Amino acid sequence: MKKIAQQQINDNHKKKKNKFIQFLSKHKRKIIMLVLLCIIIYIVYIVSQLVKNPTDTVFVEMGQIQQEENAVGYIIRDETVLKGKNYKNGIEQIKTEGEKVAKNQEIFRYYSNNENNLVKKIQELDAKIDEAMTNKENTILPTDTKLLQQQIDSKINNLYRECDLTKIKESKQEINNNMTRIAKITGEKSPAGSYLKKLIDQRSKYENQLNSGSEYLKATRSGVVSYRVDGYEDILTPDDFSKYTKQFLNDLNLKTGQIIPSSSESGKIIDNYYAYIVTVVDSEYAKDIEIGDSIKIRLPSGTETEAIIEYKLKEDNDYVLTLRIEENINELIDYRKISFSIIWWRDTGMKIPNSAISYETKANNEIAYVNRKRIEYEDKIPVKILKSNEKYSVVDNYNSDELKELGYSSDEIRNMSTISIYDEILINK
Repeated sequence: MKKIAQQQINDNHKKKKNKFIQFLSKHKRKIIMLVLLCIIIYIVYIVSQLVKNPTDTVFVEMGQIQQEENAVGYIIRDETVLKGKNYKNGIEQIKTEGEKVAKNQEIFRYYSNNENNLVKKIQELDAKIDEAMTNKENTILPTDTKLLQQQIDSKINNLYRECDLTKIKESKQEINNNMTRIAKITGEKSPAGSYLKKLIDQRSKYENQLNSGSEYLKATRSGVVSYRVDGYEDILTPDDFSKYTKQFLNDLNLKTGQIIPSSSESGKIIDNYYAYIVTVVDSEYAKDIEIGDSIKIRLPSGTETEAIIEYKLKEDNDYVLTLRIEENINELIDYRKISFSIIWWRDTGMKIPNSAISYETKANNEIAYVNRKRIEYEDKIPVKILKSNEKYSVVDNYNSDELKELGYSSDEIRNMSTISIYDEILINK
C-alpha cells in the first residue's frame, strides 16, 4: 500500500515537473527577454548613479588656479593724424599698416589732379619705347646693357618671393629706372636714336609732372603707421585720465569689437611704446588694487600681456581703471573698444576642489580640513588655504607653531598627518 502511495506522489512530481518544463519551453523567449530587460534596467541605473556621483574621492595634484574677470575696455593711444591739402584725391601708401617709421620718413602721398591721364600717357610711351628698342634696325650693344639687364632679371626673380609691399614698390621703381637707362643707351647708340631719345624725353616730362603734382606726407614723429582713422584721435588721448568717467565712456556709443575702417584721406602715427585700456569693474579685487600694481590681461586674440595700473577712479560701487601696456600694442590698432579678461591673480601648488574642504571651529579659530582616505582608515588633516577661486583652492600644510596658535595640543600635533601630492581625499556630498 505504501509503495502505491509513494508511486502516486512520484508520478505527481513528474507531472508537475513536465508541466513546468513545457511552460518554460513555451515561454522561453519571453522569459529570456524579461531577464535581459531586468539586466538592462539595472545597468542603466548603475550608470546613472555613476554620472550623478562618479566618485566619492579625488586625488591631490599639483596645479594652477587663477581668478579672472571678463571686462570691456576702451583703447587710449597717443596718435598724430596726418592729413594734407589734396586729401580728396585719394592715398597711395608708401609705408604699410603697422610698419614702424622714423621722423621725416615719407608715409603716403596723395594722387595728383591729372594723375590718371598722365599715367595713361606714360604707359603709351612705354609701349612705343619698347617697340623702338626691339626694332631690327637698332644696333644694341650688349656690353653697355648687359649689367643693367642682369640687375633687372635679378629683381624680377626676387619679386616672386617678396611679400613686403614697400620692398615690392622699391624693386619696381629700380626696374623702371634700369629700363629707362637701357633705353637711353640704346637710343644713343642706335641709328634710330633720335626718335627713341624723343620718346624718352617726353616720358621724363610726364613723369616730372606726375611727381610734382603729388603731395607727400612725412612722419612728424617716430612710431607705427596706421590708416585706420576714426575721428577719436583727439578725444581718446592719454593727457588726462581723470576725464574718463562712466558717463564719458557711455556717451561715446562705441561698439565692442568693431574694427576701425581704413581711411582714403588720411593716416596717422601711433606711439609704439605705450597704449592704455580704460575699463569699468565692480570686483572686490579692483577695490584693493593700487596704482603701480601689475596684473595680467588676456587680449581678444588670446595673447596674455602684462598691464600696469596707471590710474584709478571710484564711482559709486564701481572702479574706473586705466591699464598701461607696453607689449603687443599692435594687436589693438584695429579697435577702439574691446572685450578682454583681467587676471587678478594666479597661484600654483597643491590643488584640490573646494567640495573636498570642510571647516571646524577650534579655540575660536575656523580651520579648514580635508578627510584623507586610506585602505583601513581615514585621516582628518588641517590645511592652510593659500588661494581660492569658485571651484578650486591651492593649499599647504601648517607647521607646528601655526598649529599651536590655532589651539592644537602637542599630542594632537605629534599624531597629526600631513597632506601631499597623490593623496586620496573625500568629496563632501
